[in-house]
Amino acid sequence: MTPSRRKRPASVAGHDEWSNMTRRIRLGEFPGGVLEINAYDDPTDSHSGVYLESRHADHRAQRGAEMQYRPTAIGYLRTDVSGIARFHDESQIRTLATRLGYDFADMIVYDPKFGRPPVARLKAQATRLAAEAVIIPGPEHFESGRIPPSLVEKLDVITVTPETTYARRATPPSPELPQRTVTGT
Repeated sequence: MTPSRRKRPASVAGHDEWSNMTRRIRLGEFPGGVLEINAYDDPTDSHSGVYLESRHADHRAQRGAEMQYRPTAIGYLRTDVSGIARFHDESQIRTLATRLGYDFADMIVYDPKFGRPPVARLKAQATRLAAEAVIIPGPEHFESGRIPPSLVEKLDVITVTPETTYARRATPPSPELPQRTVTGT
């Protein structure tokens, strides 16, 4: 048998073969656990054994600390509306995302000088990042100060001031869309 696979021999007549070995233990702590390295040096053998063990500091405390799903959110603002408060608005968006438990993925900053359609870009980025919500400083960051119904159909829209959520599941019918009627047979 090779020394690395050798089982610990039973004591024979009070003599333990392992009593001649030197045991060295090194402990290293890291967030969430302890790394213990046990090394056994046998002066009669050229192969020393190293055993790695990883233990959590407190298994009971770790049970609730498994990685949990956090929905993704993106931010959106217009530079012409935010003006010199742009960085403050960005900070407020990130802070609200964290407080509400979102994983903040991206900030979309719309500058009207470039003329690209902002809502189309916002929807495309939300789809690409699988975002569940968009956080904006306020409704004035959209044309005419109104949240686009087509955006609310796709995402939850959350405003910082006033702190309001336009949930996609509870979207009232848009006045621009014809009312649906259900007919029974």
